[in-house]
Amino acid sequence: MSSLSIIKSSIGKKLLMALSGLFLVIFLTQHFLINITSVISADIFNALSHFMGTNPIVQFILQPILIFGVIFHFLMGFYLEIINYKSRNNRYSSYSGNQNASWISRNMIYSGGVVLLFLVLHFIDFWIPEINYKYVEALPDDPNRYHEELVHKFVNPIRVGLYTISFIFLSLHLLHGFSSSFKTIGVDSKYYNPIQKFTFIFSTLIPAGFIFIAIFHYLTG
Repeated sequence: MSSLSIIKSSIGKKLLMALSGLFLVIFLTQHFLINITSVISADIFNALSHFMGTNPIVQFILQPILIFGVIFHFLMGFYLEIINYKSRNNRYSSYSGNQNASWISRNMIYSGGVVLLFLVLHFIDFWIPEINYKYVEALPDDPNRYHEELVHKFVNPIRVGLYTISFIFLSLHLLHGFSSSFKTIGVDSKYYNPIQKFTFIFSTLIPAGFIFIAIFHYLTG
């Protein structure tokens, strides 16, 4: 079977879905490691953010790849959900989701949808103002502005609440999607139990860490 045929197949689409998800997990980890420094040192956070915001490789290569990865992952997820829904209706007139899959796996489309809405909010809050600052208004470069801008975003309790809810749904999404991605790409089954434990810890602690950052800046900002 050719590479193109594999990609067009159901297995190929699930494989691409898994790989794009793992790629986004790497970004999520990097994003968290930078953001957590905002509660430790404004200077460190400003230095890291300034590097990420001015490095041409990050801005013009990695950032477009990230945006493509986000769009691809969610479009592929919605597409596969539609295909699976039609398949269930066609093959199993008495299909019972409760007996065949966990609640989290049966509702990945909803948790993913909430995460997507959060990403839209995140782009509105951070990415669009950054583009406006650098390219529209073309303001002078200020390497010390990032921490203050971050803290300002968490003054509003409604926004903090939305971020908290979004990361709870992200945790639910990761609890199933992260570990199942390894199974999809063919990781040996003997490694699956430790992978499940690792992904459970990651899927719980990283979203909780983001929630902590938002609440911390709300209470101390």
